[in-house]
Amino acid sequence: MAKVLLVAGDATESLDTWYPYHRLREEGIEARIAAPAKKVLNSVIHDFEPGWDTYVEKPGYRIPADIAFADVEPERYDGIILSGGRAPEYLRNDPRLQKIVRHFVERQKPIAALCHGSLILAAVDAIRGRTISTFEALAPDMERAGAKFKNTEVVVDGNLVTSRTWMDLPFFMREFLKVLRASEKIRSAAG
Repeated sequence: MAKVLLVAGDATESLDTWYPYHRLREEGIEARIAAPAKKVLNSVIHDFEPGWDTYVEKPGYRIPADIAFADVEPERYDGIILSGGRAPEYLRNDPRLQKIVRHFVERQKPIAALCHGSLILAAVDAIRGRTISTFEALAPDMERAGAKFKNTEVVVDGNLVTSRTWMDLPFFMREFLKVLRASEKIRSAAG
């Protein structure tokens, strides 16, 4: 059975975390939520209100983290998903998470980042020369980090799957699951 690490923290976006978690489990894939500490996380709900120039934030579901970054053995996982929300703004600075993400980058394992999750990839210099989709307001940051921004529901660039917001989750997960399955076939054939 494949295993996927789902990265979250306080202020993770509820749908960005729960939707992939449940989709993975529906497919028979083990999903483990990793955070700075093994605790119950406070998530948020981002929504777009008429008349506002940016999204609004409301309290979301509580999400139990299965494992702390310090206890993650990345070699035991077949893929990683970097959830969005405000959490990536501080998670990207965590050296333990940076080490985990670099493992997936260096071994070209399936990586997915939704919305602000792309900030974590930029922090470990994993998007230079890649094409990505992310929350549109982050486009200048991604371009400064060397990525080509594409404002579309999902972008697949090799082992990397990226999307803009929770509204793109069906496309995001469809493509991540394809990349994960292809990776499993390659691993089985090499096995």
